[in-house]
Amino acid sequence: MELILWRHAEAVEHPYGEDGVGGDPLDLERRLSTRGEKQAARMAAWLDRQLPDGARVFASPAQRTVQTAQALGRKFKQRDELLPGAGPAAVLALAGWPDGRGPVVIVGHQPTLGQVIGELLGLPDTECPMRKGAIWWLRQRERGGKMQTVIVTVQTPELV
Repeated sequence: MELILWRHAEAVEHPYGEDGVGGDPLDLERRLSTRGEKQAARMAAWLDRQLPDGARVFASPAQRTVQTAQALGRKFKQRDELLPGAGPAAVLALAGWPDGRGPVVIVGHQPTLGQVIGELLGLPDTECPMRKGAIWWLRQRERGGKMQTVIVTVQTPELV
């Protein structure tokens, strides 16, 4: 199985300077900044060239993640399991990790995506830093009778 974790691109600041939390309506309405729109377009163009046609795409219902997913130009489903503050278990269950078929793209938020990465890679810290607009592409494989998670690629808007 392949899991592509895509952090939403840069968004405008919260009107009160607060970090977003899942239930804050003002946070959920935050849109991408002009720079974020360019980041999303750049990453979407790269990702579209890599993904097979049958890839499933899920996004948080927050406006900034919806805009990021829309840049890909493919059908996607908004899922509450991906709202800010979601836990890694909810993300992995939605994706069907590790037994799902085909690639799954998750467009979401930090720190959740970093926590998923940390868990899958067995990092000593509970969360992995992830830049705005970045993509981490992970694959589950069997090697020597053991299941492994490997990093296929990490891309940032500045690299593509």
